[in-house]
Amino acid sequence: MSRRFRFGLLIFDVITITYFVVTTITGTAAAFQVIDVVIGILLSIDLLARTVAMRRSLLQLRSAMFYVDLVVIVSLFGSVFFAQDLALARVLRMLRVLRSYRLVVDLRRDSPWFRRREEVIEAALNLIVFVFITTSLVFVIERPVNDEINTFVDALYYTVATLTTTGFGDITVTDTTGRALTIVIMVVGVGLFLRLVQAIFRPAKVTYECPRCGLAKHDLDAVHCKHCGEVVNIPTEGAV
Repeated sequence: MSRRFRFGLLIFDVITITYFVVTTITGTAAAFQVIDVVIGILLSIDLLARTVAMRRSLLQLRSAMFYVDLVVIVSLFGSVFFAQDLALARVLRMLRVLRSYRLVVDLRRDSPWFRRREEVIEAALNLIVFVFITTSLVFVIERPVNDEINTFVDALYYTVATLTTTGFGDITVTDTTGRALTIVIMVVGVGLFLRLVQAIFRPAKVTYECPRCGLAKHDLDAVHCKHCGEVVNIPTEGAV
């Protein structure tokens, strides 16, 4: 039952993330303020329930995800009562799904498909989250000072062009903050992109800790640990 509940939360997160991204890209967030309020109330209840459920609630205050969720909730209500630009912070909700340790544990245990593709999925999600977060920053920082960036799609186009080092030059930044952010996009983004390429083309491994030496990654069809020779009993459904 608890596992189903967690997967139910995942589905809810995916739906809200899709809503956040679509309304931000299309610029239609202002037309769905009632939905923003409803989601904000549900996320507030979720955050409160998780805080109360913890044996030591003060530990929740040390969690980065607590503050990410708090920013998202504030942005949902803030987009209604204050500034529309604040709604861009809702994209941070993607971090909660990506960094849910319990979800990863469940997927590793219950989904052979996920176990075989875990590194690729994680690398792809890291890159996607980075792109949308930096795009939001580009949009918020550059729209007031850059005539070439008027929509979220403009910011997304600039971010992707910068990350891939294509740099078409039709959209540029001239302010110090924008250039500093561009450097971050190039350095961190290229690293995440190369990590994804490496995960795709590197021979597939499965996560299974060797009982003797602790080696965590093994070939899908491994019978013995390559490090110490210990027999490993990797759960498998047979040939893929």
